[in-house]
Amino acid sequence: MKLVFIMGDAAVGKMTVGQELMKITDLRLFHNHMTIEPVIEIFGGFDGKTINELREVIFRNFAASGKYGLIFTYLMAFDMDSDWAYLEHVKQIFEPYGTEFYYVELVAPQEVRLERNATENRLLHKASKRDIEISNQRLIRDDANHRCVSYEGEIPFDNYLRIDNTDITAAEAARMIQERFKL
Repeated sequence: MKLVFIMGDAAVGKMTVGQELMKITDLRLFHNHMTIEPVIEIFGGFDGKTINELREVIFRNFAASGKYGLIFTYLMAFDMDSDWAYLEHVKQIFEPYGTEFYYVELVAPQEVRLERNATENRLLHKASKRDIEISNQRLIRDDANHRCVSYEGEIPFDNYLRIDNTDITAAEAARMIQERFKL
């Protein structure tokens, strides 16, 4: 089995690149809002405990499924020990199944991400982002409070690829991932 983590800042294109990667591989996509949105809808707001429990069930069952692999998108704050621990936790769920792990970091400047924050595809799949003004404020606030772009040489993983996707399409980024990791 293969597990591809697509990490990066808000609105950098993680889900969209994941969608394109799924089209050209046998990988399935599990973008982080697939658990966030239903929980917000049911609970009337964000409930991290429930979101994490849902993800746990999906990860455990998928890891045991024998399927080819999974793409998981994750808003990564590289300055937060808890985010590093979460990646390791997910990895531990999949390790007993002989999983190969791949790490992709997408980067783009804030002005590009603010434009992407209002794209039709994003708003279709992420109802909580549809209030563009609030979503933009959250993006800017998160940028001010966290470091969501890695430092040069910071990423310790063997199968790591950093893509500046400012001026390339999601399909091009997906093709780069597929070719680099032979997916």
